[in-house]
Amino acid sequence: MKLYQLHTIQQLPVSLEEAWKFFSDPANLKLITPSYMSFDITAGGDRRMYAGQIIQYIVTPVAGIKTKWVTEIRHVKEPEYFVDEQRFGPYVLWHHKHFFRKIEGGVEMEDIVDYKLPMGILGQAVHPLIVKPKLKEIFDFRRKKLIQLFGSYNKETV
Repeated sequence: MKLYQLHTIQQLPVSLEEAWKFFSDPANLKLITPSYMSFDITAGGDRRMYAGQIIQYIVTPVAGIKTKWVTEIRHVKEPEYFVDEQRFGPYVLWHHKHFFRKIEGGVEMEDIVDYKLPMGILGQAVHPLIVKPKLKEIFDFRRKKLIQLFGSYNKETV
């Protein structure tokens, strides 16, 4: 079994409370997802995040193929972290931890995604060619979009 991990850290010049308010609202996920993915929440995203919440999406990650994705918010400790896990979707395993820490002049956000692909050796073969670059592209888009929305963190000027 091959388990992969994506790890990102981003600092933003916002308060911990403002960051939590933004990220705990499932509707904001659409704002930080590339538009070509046609991300749409179909159920369960009408409330602020809570443990046990089931959120259903339709997303088009590759080649115009629509995919249903169901996640569960497994753990929430406001305003420090939350964890979402895929229940149904394109991965065998998707476990996404979101951490928020107050730092001088803003907040540091850390994402750790542990994931496993389907199709055994074939899934492992396409990982470096398709999946890993696509996930990097999505999280790079997110980084840039968050800078557009909140500004860039610069400790000297904040």
